[in-house]
Amino acid sequence: MKDRMYINGEWVPAQGNKTYELRNPGTGEIICHVADGGTPEVKKAIAAARDAFPGWAKTPAKERGAILKRAEANMLAKADEIARLVTEENGKPFHEAKQEVLFSSGYLGWFAEEARRAYGETIPSPFAHKRLSTILQPVGVIGAITPWNFPANMITRKIAPALAAGCTVVLKPADTTPLTAFAIAQALHDAGVPKGVFNIVTAKDPRPISAEFLSDPVVRMIGFTGSVAVGKMLMEQSAKQMKKLSLELGGNAPAIVFEDADLEKAVERVAAIKFLRVGGESCICANRIYIHEKIYKSFVPKFIEKVKSFKVGPGFKPGVQIGPLITQIARERVDKLVQETKAQGGKILLGGHSLTEGDCAKGYFYAPTVIEGSKDDWPICQNEIFGPVANLLPFSTEEEVISRANHSVYGLAAYIFSRDLARTIRVSEALEYGFIGINDGDGYTHEIPIGGLKDSGIGREGGQEGLREYMEVKSVLVNIS
Repeated sequence: MKDRMYINGEWVPAQGNKTYELRNPGTGEIICHVADGGTPEVKKAIAAARDAFPGWAKTPAKERGAILKRAEANMLAKADEIARLVTEENGKPFHEAKQEVLFSSGYLGWFAEEARRAYGETIPSPFAHKRLSTILQPVGVIGAITPWNFPANMITRKIAPALAAGCTVVLKPADTTPLTAFAIAQALHDAGVPKGVFNIVTAKDPRPISAEFLSDPVVRMIGFTGSVAVGKMLMEQSAKQMKKLSLELGGNAPAIVFEDADLEKAVERVAAIKFLRVGGESCICANRIYIHEKIYKSFVPKFIEKVKSFKVGPGFKPGVQIGPLITQIARERVDKLVQETKAQGGKILLGGHSLTEGDCAKGYFYAPTVIEGSKDDWPICQNEIFGPVANLLPFSTEEEVISRANHSVYGLAAYIFSRDLARTIRVSEALEYGFIGINDGDGYTHEIPIGGLKDSGIGREGGQEGLREYMEVKSVLVNIS
């Protein structure tokens, strides 16, 4: 079924049986050929979602939740199999891929339960003869566009709340990681999701798909994770039909290590959030690592030693912690940023080059890299790195580091390391970021919302807010006189 897409409950080929090559980023080898869809296929998928919406919206939340719970169980039962697909098409180490599958399946379970808690309100009326209330109802057909870096998690984080809310979905997964999406579709299919409620259209070129999402009035909302440029385009074009939007558009996360932090734990957790999430190809990974000047000379050698211990290689090789970048273009982009930083006067303390020998000879590998001496206005401090490159910067005062950390168009995630409770509260309130991790390097959980400020997007995914993103509030006034 790798050369098929999932539309209206069936696995169907693209028009003319058109396909494109899918390659393993760890080996460069062709994995398979994937259905290469376009306008005709997405039109069929939208029509199927439109026809399925009334029945799915009226299905009791408890029944929708039961289907999602079965889908969660199906994913868990095939966790190893799905994780192998993630590693094969994304390149991340197998143990990391399996953790992603286990975590992503949890969104199905979380929103299965939250579906029953889409509460409206009874509102005290200013008039004796009138009753006021609100109800929540699903938005309608959703067009979802997901990236390749977390091919399971980015999908379930969108479709689980959408389906739980009573919406129907047409998904366009990243062209480089469609197989994981197919596995999730199969889990939902086997769980009994009705025809047309969930659909997948795959394509090498995403433009015809997004164009149809934008132009068809049946699609009432677009959920997108990706670049700022594409997100702004979607926002501009969606305005023509006043479509609802949920956008996560990248980040440039600061990690701030104060002088009173537990040094050993800070080193370990900063290194983890930087390098051990798809090798740095993550929107919430730490890009700018600010270390207080009093501990800078102690922190740097410990951090370098920790990064040196990370094993790089193909995702299926035992012990590997960092896999390849997703494409050769991605590797070239990271290296260009590193070399530009070096030319500007930055000092490469570790790495700073592609890995092209041994196990890394055939894939798109880059050495874990540590840099110091950069300036806040340099590209490496202002752009999203999206690779295994850590940028170390000393600071002297709390006020200074808050200002420097906020000096970014991005506002997705930030990290604070300190044992001073009052300081962590002050700084977390002052930082202009949607998610703040304090003394932690693991990231978010199902129970809390994740989303950005400024150019990092609008809307929230996860938590109670994640369900409400896919619902509209309707006010009801009853005159009982």
